[in-house]
Amino acid sequence: MKLTTLRPILVFLAVASLASSMQPAQAALRVCADPDYLPYSNRAGAGFENKIAEAVAKALGEPLEYTWENTRAHGGFPEFLARTLDANKCDVVMNIPYGSREELTTQPYYVSSYVFIFKKNKNYDIRSMDSGILKRIKIGFESDTPAEGGLKMRGLVPAAIAFDVASDSAQSPVVMLNALDNGQIDVLITWEPAIGAFLQQHPDLEVVAVPNARTLGSPEQYAFPMSMGVRQGDESLRRRLDDVIAAHQPELTSILSQHGVKLYPPQ
Repeated sequence: MKLTTLRPILVFLAVASLASSMQPAQAALRVCADPDYLPYSNRAGAGFENKIAEAVAKALGEPLEYTWENTRAHGGFPEFLARTLDANKCDVVMNIPYGSREELTTQPYYVSSYVFIFKKNKNYDIRSMDSGILKRIKIGFESDTPAEGGLKMRGLVPAAIAFDVASDSAQSPVVMLNALDNGQIDVLITWEPAIGAFLQQHPDLEVVAVPNARTLGSPEQYAFPMSMGVRQGDESLRRRLDDVIAAHQPELTSILSQHGVKLYPPQ
């Protein structure tokens, strides 16, 4: 082929290549998540937060990208948000209390509750934090939670056993169920989504929601609406996520149920 014939082809290919390189990359749903904290999330995508993120990304028509960061490191969840979402390393967390002061939150996509868990054959009459039986049995609870606050107001913490699952990366929530199995505690008070995925292996356990109350002092809240969170000021993404939640709520609810997250009506 003559050079005079080849030159226009080379010019066309160069221009086409330049135009292709200048095309903006497809926007991705950038999610902040813990790489090793089931039943919430892990790198293998086995947690319910992973599955929710996948459903949302599909609904938005965007690829899913993760920023992995330990939620149980020093500083806990607030520090996790500071190192990820607030540092602009990602754009959304999939599971945060509605109305959180740290971030903008979407409309809730589920409501769950703290629960009492105990062996069915014990036949305990436990209906609230004021149930008299709680003064006579060994209680286990997650530290730094509303459950601890409620027990503390009633003077029940000294005789109880605290579990630091949410701040100890070496522990799984399963350790709390094991404590019930081996008799170390008689009743566990914990956030249901943290334990629901493991309850299928424990059909002998009863689960009772802790009702909101105002027995002493300020109102006690144990049921919480849960949302997705974005950075302050990112109203555009929040609106898009709200649209996804409204259009795909049955799918999101199904994912939660498949992962053992028991849903409760707002109290």
